[in-house]
Amino acid sequence: MIVGLLKEIKTEENRVCMTPAGVEVMQNHGHQVLVEAGAGVGSGFSDENYRQVGGEIIGNKANIFARAEMLMHVKEPQPEEYALIRPGQIFFTYFHFAASESLTRAMLTTGATCIAYETIENPDGSLPLLTPMSEIAGRMAAQEGAKYLERSQGGRGILLGGVPGVAPATVLVLGGGTVGTQAAHMACGLGAHVYLLDTNLDRLRHLSEVMPKNCVALMSSPATLRSLIPQADLVIGAVLLHGAKAPKLVTREMLAVMKPGAVLVDVAIDQGGCFETSRPTTHLEPIYMVDGIVHYCVANMPGAVPLTSTMALTNATLPYALAIANDGWRQAATKNPGIRAGINLVDGKITYAGVAQAFNLPQVPVTEIL
Repeated sequence: MIVGLLKEIKTEENRVCMTPAGVEVMQNHGHQVLVEAGAGVGSGFSDENYRQVGGEIIGNKANIFARAEMLMHVKEPQPEEYALIRPGQIFFTYFHFAASESLTRAMLTTGATCIAYETIENPDGSLPLLTPMSEIAGRMAAQEGAKYLERSQGGRGILLGGVPGVAPATVLVLGGGTVGTQAAHMACGLGAHVYLLDTNLDRLRHLSEVMPKNCVALMSSPATLRSLIPQADLVIGAVLLHGAKAPKLVTREMLAVMKPGAVLVDVAIDQGGCFETSRPTTHLEPIYMVDGIVHYCVANMPGAVPLTSTMALTNATLPYALAIANDGWRQAATKNPGIRAGINLVDGKITYAGVAQAFNLPQVPVTEIL
């Protein structure tokens, strides 16, 4: 199969979808890999690094779209790329369709087969291609929260871990999945007092056993959230519903009872955000204020650490990219239920229930298409 690796064009996105090591593996399995010139530079990989392992460097993006049978990105295609996508072409990337009706409708129009990293599943229901970026985003959420609590950044002027004789910050983490657990670990390591909320009792039992003593795992409920919000210096939104919009857990009214200069970090912004006042921001302009509360809602947080992110992403995506290239998407999806769960759109039809429900559009189960 001819596979095209595209350069990211979303603002301040420095990741690339595959390392040179990954390209070498694809080449060794007989696949031709086209690499857009400069695609890896932001992650520390030169065109020559790709050329040395057999990648063909292409200077014109349109040529890659014209030749490739499967296209790979990190982030979703941007509007200037829509017209270049061919019917039946495989597009394998993070889409997060449920957060954007305009993207969903645009990709339906192209007739492409859209396989979303974020909905590919393991047999246990976990999300293997979302996990590495969730690990990074969770750790970054605590880092960025600590940074924006500084007075010079608009925050309360409080040190996350405090010092002897001075109480640490209180951190509230919403969601005990990968993002929330990593965020809580980082915040605990910095010495903060952490509350970690989830609705799964078995998960809470596990978290209570493995988390540090300065982390309190609690059952999430509206009442619990209302009681903790006024105490929080930093709130990290880490709620995920597979392939669907995130629920709005923190309302505009709740901001009125928060401490002035408190910080909200919405890691769920890719799926629409879990704070009512959230809107996507960029690494260039990461924050804004609402009612005296700092909002950090960068939609591609791992893009700030592209070398780590690209290596972690390739480790996770390469086996799936290889399976799709080896067998074609139909056979790969027939063999592997995890890949089947990743198929969101085919030939102008929505195959993923969460996307159809988000916009009240019809769904055709992928099993009917296969």
